[in-house]
Amino acid sequence: MSKTTFILMGITYYIIAIIIIIVVLNMINKKEKKKYEKAIENLEREKNLIISASILSELNKVEPLVVNSDSKDLYENWQRRFKEIKDEEVPKITDELLEIEELFNEKEYKELRKRIADAEINICFVKTKANFLLEEIKGITLSEERNRDTITKLKASYREILNRYNTHREEYKIVSSPIELQFENVDKLFSAFEISMEKNAYQEVGKIVKAIDDIVGNLKIVMEEAPSIILMGKKLIPNKINSILKTKERMEKEGFNLEYLNIDYNIAEANKKIADIFQRLNVLNLEDSIFELKTILDFFESNDNDFDKERIAKKIFEDYSRTILIKVTKLNKINNELYKKLDDIKYSYDLTNEDVSIIGKIADELSFIHDKYDEIIELHRSKKSYFVKLGKEMENLNVRLTKTEEKLERALRTFGSLKEDELRAREQLDEIKELLRKAKNQIRDYKLPVVPEHYFVELAEASEGIEEIIKVLEKTPISIKILNTRVDTARDLVFKVYNTSKEIIKTAKMAEMAIVYGNRYRVNKEVDLGLTKAENAFYKGNFKNALENAIVAINIIEPDIHKRLMEEYQ
Repeated sequence: MSKTTFILMGITYYIIAIIIIIVVLNMINKKEKKKYEKAIENLEREKNLIISASILSELNKVEPLVVNSDSKDLYENWQRRFKEIKDEEVPKITDELLEIEELFNEKEYKELRKRIADAEINICFVKTKANFLLEEIKGITLSEERNRDTITKLKASYREILNRYNTHREEYKIVSSPIELQFENVDKLFSAFEISMEKNAYQEVGKIVKAIDDIVGNLKIVMEEAPSIILMGKKLIPNKINSILKTKERMEKEGFNLEYLNIDYNIAEANKKIADIFQRLNVLNLEDSIFELKTILDFFESNDNDFDKERIAKKIFEDYSRTILIKVTKLNKINNELYKKLDDIKYSYDLTNEDVSIIGKIADELSFIHDKYDEIIELHRSKKSYFVKLGKEMENLNVRLTKTEEKLERALRTFGSLKEDELRAREQLDEIKELLRKAKNQIRDYKLPVVPEHYFVELAEASEGIEEIIKVLEKTPISIKILNTRVDTARDLVFKVYNTSKEIIKTAKMAEMAIVYGNRYRVNKEVDLGLTKAENAFYKGNFKNALENAIVAINIIEPDIHKRLMEEYQ
């Protein structure tokens, strides 16, 4: 390919690239143009919706309703605000949109974006003002229908209240005067409503409707809650108070100290609160009254639980006041007896003062418990405390006494076990000697050609261990810790000798059996040589080596001979 061809291809590619770039830029520009066109159209549409026919229509409805100076001022204010929106603010937005169109035509897109955003904010602001004005106007034009509907519902509620009051008049006897006075006020307000509606005094009508709604709503609450308030305040709580006072008087005669419950003070405060609630009830103020009375009733109900706790605590106190004293006396006696024997125990079993210090600690704890017990009993006799507290202290004291009792039981077991450990050591000494004797008999009975040297070493160690036990047992005082250690050591050594003797005899038997079994194959020189080595090792006391040589020799003729020998031995 010639140089000219390359140049032409390069120029062609360059032209194509330029064309593609131009096409892409045109497409982007066209898309952005459409986006701004659409935004401008939306702004124009939103501007046209600001002044809706609804505002003019509602203003026309208001004009016939203007019958006094107040309504006239309100109507003129609405007209002024409507004119301001229509003749001042909307034209400003129109001018702003014209400027935006001019920027669009000149393709000044950077400035255009900012002006569109400002226009959207301005349109939204003016539109909100127009909508707010429309809602205010509708508040008057729709007020008659709305107020009539509200009054109809209020009259229905009022009739229900009247029916309930007349049906259950006895339940409201205490507050009949303020209730009937409110009935008169409601009747007057219903009349005032009709008069105001005839005069088209809609601002006054709204106030009257709200007043009727407030009074009827409050009367409805009174009808629902007043009977409960009267029942709790005049019957339930006074009856509960009388019951508490009677129980208090009876329990105090039985020896209970109930001052900590502050019953008289609480009753006085409750009566003050009830009086305040009924004063508020006379002006039909029931706010939180049921909650406060229920709280008072629940509080006095809890006094019954307090009385029950005192009775239960008294029983607990009386039970522990007997059992603790008996137990302390008993434990003191046991501890003292143990203390008298301490010198003998220390002498017989080589114990230090630290080893027996637990006895002194237990004595101190028992002394403390006895003193604390006397303090609690004195509090009870002086009537300076109450049974809930006394019972709790007795319970805690009993827990402490139980822990001290456990310490004493452990001490008794510990010191009592010293003699048991000595007797057990003597019994184990006999068992160890018997086991060693069996080990010796095993070796002696089999008549081995030679006993391996390591057997005699282990036998000497075991015999020495037994001698150490005998030395400790013959020594005065006996150290139980050392004795137990010596017994454990000797037992381990004797078991080792016993197991060694069994292993020696077992190996010797198997070696002898293998040699005898292999004699039938001595015609084979290799077998004969192996068995001869086995015999030599056997007579030297190397039974393990003898067994290995015999098995290897026989294995030449009979593979897996080891398994068969084991089966034969079994």
